[in-house]
Amino acid sequence: MTATDPALTALAQSWCALSLLHGRIESHVERALEAGHGLSLREYSLLNVLGRQHAGPGGHLQMKQVADAVVLSQSATTRLVGRLEDRGLLTRYICATDRRGIYTDVTDAGRALLEEARPTNDAALREALDTAAEDPELAPLVRAVEALRAPGDPAPVEA
Repeated sequence: MTATDPALTALAQSWCALSLLHGRIESHVERALEAGHGLSLREYSLLNVLGRQHAGPGGHLQMKQVADAVVLSQSATTRLVGRLEDRGLLTRYICATDRRGIYTDVTDAGRALLEEARPTNDAALREALDTAAEDPELAPLVRAVEALRAPGDPAPVEA
């Protein structure tokens, strides 16, 4: 393959379209969460990931797992956790079985904010996808995203 190979060029164009779709969705959802709840998209994502933890074996995530889930470096995740902890939305504590481990839990205030923000996130995501679906270049990607729903999730409602 050469740099001017049509297959490579098509692949690059597809990647650009995917990047464009991601950027548009992220920007739209970020604005909605910030305006409605004073949360960045990363903050919402972190609360959402940590809010799914549970007590008992395997119920808490290690910081690396959290970083992977919110697509940030471990150091950026630690800083984000610190900011949310300062706002009273998260709490950290030492693991009882491994004193080197630190767990992070969502506080009641964090859980309440997450539940308040979830409909905003979902509506903004739907709006961003609907807008992108009107763009012929992005419509196939929107259909692909919508087809990725988890087994057992309801099918998307046709407008």
